[in-house]
Amino acid sequence: MSETPAARPSDARPRATATGAWPGEHPLEAARAVLGELAGAGAQGEGGAGLPFAPELPARGPGADPTGRTAALLVDLHVDLQPAGWRLVDHPGRDAERAASFRTADLDALAEATDGYRGPLKLQVVGPWTLASSVWLPRGERAVADDGAARDLLASLVEGVRRHAADVRRLVPGADLLVQVDEPGLPAVLEGRVPTASGWGRLRAVDGQRARDGLRELTGALRADGVRTALRCTAPGSGPTAGPGGPGGAAGAWPLLRTSGADALVLAAPPSRPLGDALWEQLAEALESGHDLHLGVLDVPALAAGGDLPAVSALVDVVRGPWSRLGLDAAQLARVVVTTSTGLAAVAPERAVAALARLVQTADALGEVLAEG
Repeated sequence: MSETPAARPSDARPRATATGAWPGEHPLEAARAVLGELAGAGAQGEGGAGLPFAPELPARGPGADPTGRTAALLVDLHVDLQPAGWRLVDHPGRDAERAASFRTADLDALAEATDGYRGPLKLQVVGPWTLASSVWLPRGERAVADDGAARDLLASLVEGVRRHAADVRRLVPGADLLVQVDEPGLPAVLEGRVPTASGWGRLRAVDGQRARDGLRELTGALRADGVRTALRCTAPGSGPTAGPGGPGGAAGAWPLLRTSGADALVLAAPPSRPLGDALWEQLAEALESGHDLHLGVLDVPALAAGGDLPAVSALVDVVRGPWSRLGLDAAQLARVVVTTSTGLAAVAPERAVAALARLVQTADALGEVLAEG
């Protein structure tokens, strides 16, 4: 399977988006808010610096959480919710039906909010290794502990995400889809840090090649359907600055992400936690290999704690400063998407909207830098 990212859309330029989670419990209200800020001239227009996304509303409770949302996409596998978390079962129960109902409501809202829209649109799903480390077997450990169960879960997820993308394409025929694959649990899976059911031990580490193959199966299937992917793995230890280690350790996570078949890589990069030039050099290599970069320049925890929105100039400098120091080609700014460090679910709705507006302003400013060369 090719590791080279797919060709970008012809209107490549710096864009703005968010990682996915949104405040509130009303899907149509959320979809309209997101589209209103990120869809250029509005849902009827084209262009603009925004990358609209399907908002996730975890405040609705079980079934709207990331694992429950993604489990609702599984094909021929069923889950229910136990005190320990989501568990594989023989037949769907009330919790699975609730998650499926949320998905239907979200799709209906997305279709209404995007009526007439043409342009990029981002969806979010939990990746196969985070899902396998979160979902429990009927009797025993997490699914990641059983090779056969993990394979079945992967195959089910791949087919489910393909169907989900096809449903969105049917409802939003003008959409150029990008699926963001969230893998916050991947470093723990690679490093053997996933706790056993008793809590006293740790499950064995998953081999790096096996983890890569699983990601490629998902990204490759979506690429075959004409859907681009972005891989998000922002947990500590998963970045390029991780210390020495083998392919299954923290240092192995970064090259694994780059060779996962994803078209874009997503990482947090707020001004309060600068990435450093060593890390930027490796990001430059990813750019040169054709990847897009989604950089989480807006620090959501600080915003949720009552902090002010950073100035556009401060957010631009997060990108432009390293770009200048490392002598990166200004044309590569077209591959940058500015986003949030985490989801916006913990932020008041009006502040979440303001955050998107500030990110659009930042993308526009980066576009001016690109135009100046």
